[in-house]
Amino acid sequence: MANRGGWRAFAFAAAVAMASSATAATDSAPPRPLLWKASDGDNVVYLLGTFHLLEAGDYPLDPMVYAALDDAEQVFFELSPEALADPSLGLKFAQAGIRADGRTLQQTMDAPTWAATAQLASEAGLSLDALQRMEPWFAALTLTMAEMTAAGLDPALGLDKHLAQRATREGKRTAGLETPADQIRLFDGMKYGVQVAQLRDVVERSEEIRSETEWLHRQWREGDVDALYWGMAAAMKARDPALYERINTQRNGAWVSRIKALLDAPGEDDALVAVGTLHLLGAEGLVQQLAAAGYTVERL
Repeated sequence: MANRGGWRAFAFAAAVAMASSATAATDSAPPRPLLWKASDGDNVVYLLGTFHLLEAGDYPLDPMVYAALDDAEQVFFELSPEALADPSLGLKFAQAGIRADGRTLQQTMDAPTWAATAQLASEAGLSLDALQRMEPWFAALTLTMAEMTAAGLDPALGLDKHLAQRATREGKRTAGLETPADQIRLFDGMKYGVQVAQLRDVVERSEEIRSETEWLHRQWREGDVDALYWGMAAAMKARDPALYERINTQRNGAWVSRIKALLDAPGEDDALVAVGTLHLLGAEGLVQQLAAAGYTVERL
């Protein structure tokens, strides 16, 4: 089977830009939040693992999430609320994902992979002319989003957007840990061979994407850290360590420095940091890194 862990992590990275996962939410209780509280004795930083696209049945959230938001004077997301609400965000990704070398996607791929890619795009209702002009990373992202949308996703219900809108209404100070340009470089800066491998993986495993989307969403709703870690983070790290380093470890290193500065700052201002669930898991995750640095960290 092709790079299972790689696809799951690629889907989560794609979620940084546009969507993550969701499926039918049949439980009447709110999802169990992936919510931690880190403290140095005076300041508190809440860490929340998000999915960037959910269903109506995932709301309202557990009261603990809203309580953490209410308690926080500052709220941080991967992208600022202004960037998330910018209607040109998708266009910026699309512009970066258009080829500038005068060649077509077909000309840079082996014939069987191109044939499978073209068939999947046709089934998803995507223009083959547009697909030909895409970089492999953007083609992979576009096809992944098409499959996830077919599984019932709604970007208007993303958890980041939900909390960003609420924080803005409540007059909270908000900021992004990254800029749209940072996230575009995350994809566009991947080596070409890595891009093609991710596209091939999405195409070869298209029939499994929806079921894995449902699995990921179910584990997130249940707040099952172990299942999410072993089924996503650990699998990706084992199968594609370079991609794991780029998507997860490097970014976490930059973010944890920001969080430490919040905890070490004078005064008693508290903060909420809401980022994709992948970034909280395992030894490279924000939770364990803060604990290892000597802060008191507890799951709520």
